[in-house]
Amino acid sequence: MAIVPKVQMIPGGPNFSRLVQGYWRLSEWKLSQQDCLSFIKEHVSLGITTVDHAHIYGSPSCESLFGKALKLDPSLRDQIEIISKCGIISAAEGKISHYNSSMQSIITSVELSLSRFGIECLDVLLIHRPDLLMDADEIIETFLKLKADGKVKYLGVSNFNLAQLELLQSRMDMPLVTNQIEINPINLDVLESGMLEKLQQLKMRPMAWSCLAGGQIFNAKSKNVERLTVELREISNEIGAEYIDQVVFAWIMKMPSNPVPILGSGNLGRIRKSAESLQLSMTHEQWYRILAASRGHGVV
Repeated sequence: MAIVPKVQMIPGGPNFSRLVQGYWRLSEWKLSQQDCLSFIKEHVSLGITTVDHAHIYGSPSCESLFGKALKLDPSLRDQIEIISKCGIISAAEGKISHYNSSMQSIITSVELSLSRFGIECLDVLLIHRPDLLMDADEIIETFLKLKADGKVKYLGVSNFNLAQLELLQSRMDMPLVTNQIEINPINLDVLESGMLEKLQQLKMRPMAWSCLAGGQIFNAKSKNVERLTVELREISNEIGAEYIDQVVFAWIMKMPSNPVPILGSGNLGRIRKSAESLQLSMTHEQWYRILAASRGHGVV
């Protein structure tokens, strides 16, 4: 039964599921094609219909593995929203890893992703990392060409700072649909950057990656993280959460910019528990207690 609702990412833009399933580790899960298909169907049945990919993810390619599973039941394509990202060139593709947001690089990446998925159109394309040689006009020209060719519906960005987001948006007649950024209670830089306020002004929901700080939440190696974990456990008891990661998702989703968390787990049990975090309610004071535990001090 679907328990995860759909949300609109920006007025007039696409609808995503309130939680997104990330597939950057798919190649590590060692699933057969049938098992992968079953995994997709299980999270879709929960209402988690949006999936996050990038052409750079995995060896073998996570997009290819996903596409092979999708080929077993092509009708599933109509039930999901597929996001992919472009712009990172690995050392295997050149002499060094670097970023490239030129027209040819974006088109090559999109066509590669489409062929791997076995589909005709991406629901959303994100520029994965801000290219320091980014030509905003060229990116928009490329997107409009891809959109006219029926290969991409919407454009967004990932890991852009405030100035980079504003530059690219200034060249567009339609809004970017999201900025995928790191949001978690360990790395608090985003709270001071002005990005969340800007996204709130634009009514643009961010996508939140690394919500659990790459697993640091469960593996305290510093006094700060140890202190944070203790607070998360205490608040989990207060709000009826079963696990501290549910508290983290509730903390992220309480932000007024309405972030959409990306789940990275290949464990369906954990995914179901993450979905239950949507039912949790946190007070202002509880939210600030988590912030204070991470910082090591309260507000002044």
